[in-house]
Amino acid sequence: MVKLVIISDIHANHEALRALPEEYDELWVLGDLVNYGPQPREVVAYVMEKASMVVQGNHDHAVAYDDDSRWSPRYRPIAEATRRYTSSVLSEEQKAYLRGLPQQAQAERDGLLFHLTHAMPTDPLYGRYPTETGRWDSALDGLQADVLLVGHTHMPMLRKVRDMIVLNPGSLGQPRTGTSLASYAVCQNGHFELKSFRYPVEATVAKLRELALPRPVESELVAILETGSV
Repeated sequence: MVKLVIISDIHANHEALRALPEEYDELWVLGDLVNYGPQPREVVAYVMEKASMVVQGNHDHAVAYDDDSRWSPRYRPIAEATRRYTSSVLSEEQKAYLRGLPQQAQAERDGLLFHLTHAMPTDPLYGRYPTETGRWDSALDGLQADVLLVGHTHMPMLRKVRDMIVLNPGSLGQPRTGTSLASYAVCQNGHFELKSFRYPVEATVAKLRELALPRPVESELVAILETGSV
């Protein structure tokens, strides 16, 4: 049986990515490889080499197409400042890779049909899944899959909607769960598990401080990494 490790929202945090403790047969990535963090070049190179399934996140799209028109006012200052940095250090090959990523993908493993997208099938880059149980049916109407894999919120989630498993592995590189622990998920033998681990946050913070970002941007990004809160 294939062992899948599923990650999302790495956000250029190479220290967290290379500390991933789980061995796997396949690594799947649900988008947002870049932005917010100090090492986008290293993260994209890692994913290009090791991941077998990758979908595009909103930050990947923004960097690849120089388009941040749908970022929320709340996150625009930190997103825009780090987008400029990210664009300056990625190679043209890496930018082309981000542009070429699909916004949705499907794959079958061990008799299960997986649907991968960064946000929601109805809005792959920016959608938010329902907070009310009764609205899930309409959100997933027409989707043919056994398992829906999503990211974007930075919050781990595992639930069943009708006969479909819905899984969000949380954020590997910028957790927002009230802790600095990096999050991911494992699927094997039809069993799904949300997991987390410690990584050297201080190393990522040190690299972030080297970027000479505007002080308010740097302070907010450091606080998110250290506290897991926004």
